[in-house]
Amino acid sequence: MQQRARTAYVVILLLTVGQLALATFAGGLPQFEGKAFGARLVAYPVVMLLPPVIWWLVARRRSDDGPLPWAGFAFIASPFLVDVTGNTLNLYDTLEWWDDANHYVNWLLLCFGIGLLLERQVIRPVWVLVVLVTGIGAALAIGWELAEWYTFIRHGTELDTAYTDTLGDEALGTLGGLSAGLLLARRTRSAG
Repeated sequence: MQQRARTAYVVILLLTVGQLALATFAGGLPQFEGKAFGARLVAYPVVMLLPPVIWWLVARRRSDDGPLPWAGFAFIASPFLVDVTGNTLNLYDTLEWWDDANHYVNWLLLCFGIGLLLERQVIRPVWVLVVLVTGIGAALAIGWELAEWYTFIRHGTELDTAYTDTLGDEALGTLGGLSAGLLLARRTRSAG
């Protein structure tokens, strides 16, 4: 199981970086125009690599030789692959519901991964894990929307619809975090 989760993480990372490189260096494709793929080519891999690196450093400092939680890392990395694939397939511009579905599903995946990292630390009472994962999801949704505003909206063409889109995206991200927390609680209860 551990080997499969590590392989999944590596495949997710490689597929994401490959698509980011395509988007950055293959000019003329309209689905990539104005979406900061040069910055994403740097930022996404760094953010995807941070959890295992930090985990490894902390475990090493604590002399913890247990296996790394690769399943958690794979879930944390998967929203970046989903986002880039949505752009590669031009789904953001061709499917009206794609952006909303992404905010919910990607936060569910991200927060589930974060919860997998936290569940060994916060098991009882299980509602604490639900609240913690939901809160982390809400905070990350707000941070993401601030980054989108700074990158795309403040001087861009989406200023007219930015407010309602931002509120909806934050709500969907928070709901995704709550859903992840509830799934983790159910998982914890059935394992205990």
